Amino acid sequence: MAKLQGFDFWNKTLKAARFVVAPMVDQSELAWRLLSRRHGAQLCYTPMLHAQVFVRDANYRRENLYSEVCEEDRPLITQFCANDPEVFLEAALLAQDYCDAIDLNLGCPQMIAKRGHYGAFLQDEWELLEKMIKLANEKLSVPITCKIRVFKEIEKTVAYARMLERAGCQLLTVHGRTKDQKGAMTGIASWEHIKAVRQAVNIPVFANGNIQHLSDVERCIQETGVQGVMSAEGNLHNPALFEGHNPPVWEMAEEYLEVVKQHPPCTLSYVRAHLFKLWHHTLQLHHDLREELAKVKNLEGLADVSKKLRLRCQEEIAKGNDAEEKQGSLPFPHWICQPYVRPMNACIIFSFRRALEDSDGSAEMLSKNKQKKRSRNPNKNFCLDQKPKYIRCEQCGNPKGNKCVFNLCRGCCKKKSYKEVADCPKWGFLFLAKHESILQPLAQLSGGNAFFYCSFKTHRLTHWFECKHFSVPFTQEPQLVSVHSLFELCWNIN
Repeated sequence: MAKLQGFDFWNKTLKAARFVVAPMVDQSELAWRLLSRRHGAQLCYTPMLHAQVFVRDANYRRENLYSEVCEEDRPLITQFCANDPEVFLEAALLAQDYCDAIDLNLGCPQMIAKRGHYGAFLQDEWELLEKMIKLANEKLSVPITCKIRVFKEIEKTVAYARMLERAGCQLLTVHGRTKDQKGAMTGIASWEHIKAVRQAVNIPVFANGNIQHLSDVERCIQETGVQGVMSAEGNLHNPALFEGHNPPVWEMAEEYLEVVKQHPPCTLSYVRAHLFKLWHHTLQLHHDLREELAKVKNLEGLADVSKKLRLRCQEEIAKGNDAEEKQGSLPFPHWICQPYVRPMNACIIFSFRRALEDSDGSAEMLSKNKQKKRSRNPNKNFCLDQKPKYIRCEQCGNPKGNKCVFNLCRGCCKKKSYKEVADCPKWGFLFLAKHESILQPLAQLSGGNAFFYCSFKTHRLTHWFECKHFSVPFTQEPQLVSVHSLFELCWNIN
């Protein structure tokens, strides 16, 4: 059967999905996806998965995708971050049987993406991206999609989208913010950029950004002409967003916890993070329960704190505090699911302070935290341009050790030293020294000059070591020493 493409893929495989839950690291896990689907979501993405880790680590594959297979959780798109065509393809091949499409993350703006050289920090490497998408489109049995951020210039954004379409992208999600718009600097997403992309390409387009209510979804589709709308933050604060409903927080929290129990295992940190998002506005008032929610160690403890929050809210409702509890700019009382909007004043202050820090490294312009660091180390440099550039490990891209015997990072050096039975004083790996310390007493024990051969396997090592050519005085023929005998001899000698 031929692989569906473009609008055929969107109509038949994705069932013309309009309401989409975004890929969110540690947040769009199976339980949350199922909760969102119950309340109007028509398509979900997995959390972003690291392609290189997915290829080399079977446990990572099982925990993040294979163990989350569920008939209710379709259609589903698996998202990867990657910067190598072959690694991306290998990861996608391992995942394609468990989802309906593979998505390449070209939108993550976080610092970890900059250090790992993926996400939005690949958006200037068009030749590499074209190669990655083209190869995946040719080899995979499912379509390849992309999620991108925009450039400041609409024309460049359109050219970028067209390049991805030519390479083989079958569906494009456009987040209408640049890679610099993040955190307190998030600002407003540009629907004009999204509209221009939609008019320029002949594949389905999803819009992302400025989605807080169902009315925003309808308005975005009308203004941009996109096929669907993706929500991240809005969905985290109100999983019933696509129903156009703002339920009491405890209803969503209790339903989510029930789904978690029905589909174990679910990492406790994920559940805690979701409860913090759902109860965000209420926790601003009940600081004692905020501390308790942060400290509990199991699912039952999290459920207990959520129940306490519900009881406090219901007490306030019984006292008739509905109108009083509409604090600040909140359109509803704090116990109602609603989006969180960052105060503009805080954003302006943060922006101004960051600009000062970037322009001048003087103590007066530094944050309090950086001033403390400078008091401990007067020579510390806070200018990013003047900081030393670390040399990357040849195998994984992490900073390598300057004095490493193999010129690798700690993780790669450990694997190489282990495999080759070698030492690296820089990282403290002494595999060769340890084995020589075991075999040397055997050489001293033998009495003549002969070939001594040992082949053994310990419970920690997963391959055989052959220790040969011990030139020692020994009158008998070469012999094979068992693991038991080897360690018995060493023990007796010592």
